[in-house]
Amino acid sequence: IEKMTDLVAVWEVALSDGVHKIEFEHGTTSGKRVVYVDGKEEIRKEWMFKLVGRETFTVGASKTKAAINIDAVSGFAYEYTLEINGKSLKKHMENRLKTTNTWILTLGGTDYRVVLEKDTMDVWCNGQKLETAGEFVEDGTETHFSLGDHSCYIKAVSSGKRKEGIIHTLIVDDREIPEAVE
Repeated sequence: IEKMTDLVAVWEVALSDGVHKIEFEHGTTSGKRVVYVDGKEEIRKEWMFKLVGRETFTVGASKTKAAINIDAVSGFAYEYTLEINGKSLKKHMENRLKTTNTWILTLGGTDYRVVLEKDTMDVWCNGQKLETAGEFVEDGTETHFSLGDHSCYIKAVSSGKRKEGIIHTLIVDDREIPEAVE
């Protein structure tokens, strides 16, 4: 395996199907550009005459659009910025906090990362979209699914405050799981 000597940037991106690692190699003498997603080579360009520019690719199971921008800062210094769905990584992360809930838990020695996409009510676990069943209950809704032989549901209840909106809680085997901050 060729050593990544021109590695200039590494990013971690949390998506519904998992946390993905994006690595970028930029050879400022050869103009080489290589993009790796989760260790797998997605783009390789050798001998690029232009050292600045943009590389676009997709990340994860949902084929989320991503781009790396290469900008000259001064002389031979370059700046690399990652965009996810047309937003800076920072904006993407802020947006995810509003549109998703994430829980990380261990059941019977298995680690699970459960993500709720609030706009669609899709539930993802360890990279897979789960089969769910929604039901209305007295004070809100419950979205039922299972993790292994554990019965789970996400309870959605109005906070009663407009700014807070709906509060989502993960219940596994009648136990509340605290939300994770990624």
